Amino acid sequence: MRLRTVLPGIALLALSGACAGTEPSVMNEAPTTWTVPAKYGFTLASDCGERALVGRFKVTVVDDKVVHAEGLDDSARRALMLRLADLVPTLKQLEAEAETARREGADVVEVERDLSDAHPTKIVIDKSLSAVDDESCYTIEDYTIGLTQAPSPTSSR
Repeated sequence: MRLRTVLPGIALLALSGACAGTEPSVMNEAPTTWTVPAKYGFTLASDCGERALVGRFKVTVVDDKVVHAEGLDDSARRALMLRLADLVPTLKQLEAEAETARREGADVVEVERDLSDAHPTKIVIDKSLSAVDDESCYTIEDYTIGLTQAPSPTSSR
């Protein structure tokens, strides 16, 4: 009889002991909010849709404003030659574009985030699946916080 009352207690102790000192892993999903740093840089690839912002760009942002944009391919260099104000967006502006599209009922709005700090790494927007060339596709790479050097006083924009 005594073995029957002790055995469940030992099993419970063994099971609870196996969990002691371990913390659940929540890093399988990226955090959902990103804190925008005062200074950061990234490479933006914009490669779908019929619009001016197409190509690969090296971007420097200070105080939530693009202070330098460099075209890394022919498409991007041609886009920058248009000299359109605010052609190259900040990451915060890209997030706002996705949120606006979501609120307005776009057929596709996908935002992928970095697992460590939740900055966007990929954004895909398609306002209407039945329309042609209304998509916006962004890939964000080489994200760095802070600046290794000051941006040049003459912006490429």
